[in-house]
Amino acid sequence: MHELLTTAALATAAADDPMILWAAQGFGPGIRAWYDGDAVAVASPDVSKHDRLAVIGPVGDAVRLTADVLAEVGPSYRPFGDEALIRELAERVPGLTFSAAFGWMDADTLPDVTTTAAWQDDDSGVEELLAAASPSSYAWPGHPGVRRWAAVTGERGELLSIAADAWSAPEVGFLAGVATHPVARGKGLSRQVCGFVTTELVKRHGRVGLMVNGDNTPAIKVYERLGYTYRGVAAASVTWSASL
Repeated sequence: MHELLTTAALATAAADDPMILWAAQGFGPGIRAWYDGDAVAVASPDVSKHDRLAVIGPVGDAVRLTADVLAEVGPSYRPFGDEALIRELAERVPGLTFSAAFGWMDADTLPDVTTTAAWQDDDSGVEELLAAASPSSYAWPGHPGVRRWAAVTGERGELLSIAADAWSAPEVGFLAGVATHPVARGKGLSRQVCGFVTTELVKRHGRVGLMVNGDNTPAIKVYERLGYTYRGVAAASVTWSASL
C-alpha cells in the first residue's frame, strides 16, 4: 500500500468521493490515507463517535488494502463504505465481522425551504432536548467535533427542533444531532432546521452529508425533499485483539 499525504492527492485517488473526503476531515490530527491499486482507505480517529476506516474501490484491491491498514492502525477502527463492499470485506478479511447497514446521504444544492431556524449563541438546552427526544444521537454538546447548533425556537425561546454542524470537513459539511421535542413533532420543524443547516453548510463547504438509519423512512423522506440522495453503506468490526 502507498500513503497519500495531501488532500489533493486523496481527492484525485478517490475521484472526489464525498464520503472519503468527509472521513479525511482535511487531514486533521491523527488522520491518514492510503491507496492500493484502485482502492482508497482513510483512517479517522473519533469522527462521528467511532474510529472509522472509510474504504472504496474494487473488492480485490480493497481486501488487500483493508487488511494492511488494519495491521497498521489497530483493531479500534471500524471499516465502513458501500454495503456490498463491506459485506465482501467481512467475508474475505480475517478478523472482520459485518456489523450494520445504514445510509449515507449528501447534497450539493441549496434546498427550497422557508425556515425560522437560526444558529444558537450557545448550547443551552440542547443536552436536555437530546435526552428527551434523541438519546442515541452521536452529536452532543462538548464534543470537540461538534461545532455549533441551530434551532427552531418557541415563543419563549425554548428549543423545539435542533440540528448540529458536526465533524464537517473542508470539502463536505456534516449534519448531525437532529432532534425535535415530542410536543412539537408533526409540524415540519425538523425540515426547517435541517433545511437551514443544509443551506449553511452547502454555502460554506460546497456539499453536505449525513448518516441515517436505513429503516428511518420519515427522516429519509425529509432529507430527500431537501435535495439529499441516499447511498446504502455499512460498517464492520474487528474481532481480533491488538495484543494477539
